[in-house]
Amino acid sequence: MATENQDPIQIAADKYRSFLHEEAQNTEWRHGGPPIYDDVNKLFEEGRTKQWTKGSLEEVVQNALKSWEMELSHKTRIQDFRTINPEKFKLIVNGREGLSAEETLKMGSYNALLKSSMPEEFKYYKADEESFESSHDAFRVALPRGFAWEVISVYSGPPVIAFKFRHWGYFEGPFKGHAPTGELVQFYGIGILNVDESLRAEDVEVYYDPTELFAGLLKGPLISGSERTDSACTHKCPFNM
Repeated sequence: MATENQDPIQIAADKYRSFLHEEAQNTEWRHGGPPIYDDVNKLFEEGRTKQWTKGSLEEVVQNALKSWEMELSHKTRIQDFRTINPEKFKLIVNGREGLSAEETLKMGSYNALLKSSMPEEFKYYKADEESFESSHDAFRVALPRGFAWEVISVYSGPPVIAFKFRHWGYFEGPFKGHAPTGELVQFYGIGILNVDESLRAEDVEVYYDPTELFAGLLKGPLISGSERTDSACTHKCPFNM
């Protein structure tokens, strides 16, 4: 998990995310200052299955996506984003209708990725009932060491970048009334990233099976309402990717 620090003198540069500590004074951060990713970087380095050569296409793509997720999770204004072309940007998940930059920012990455067209009685996660904050809090509590992300393969270079990815963490806190198991939870997926000449994302397509994730998060036994803490996380622990 990460913490936030508003004193730039004490913040070391993040080696996986651009535009984190070189921002203009007027950048609006969701929690008052840029996030610190020390914990999830540790999880990433200990659990990754690939270690890409510095400057390779795989490393460039991996770091670009980490930087985009950082902006999406921790900046509040599209005008402060440097990883996307805001006029053209679309997020497309499993072939659904694309979300604009403003729609994605308002909804949040978890709700955008986990939105489902299944009948209500079969939904294990109801994105329409979650806010940006509640969705992030639920996963921060469930995966206290963070939710790491890596590129497994890159199949084509810009302007249309196709890649395979892995997302993982350890289920060590409650999730939606289910007790933690301490086990690894993970899923794999395919992404297609269209970029402009400045390597800013114009659209991001993601294809994956969310049941891979929820099979792990719903595995633990149900706990009583008095023991549930999945919405009690503070907002000062950004941790994704």
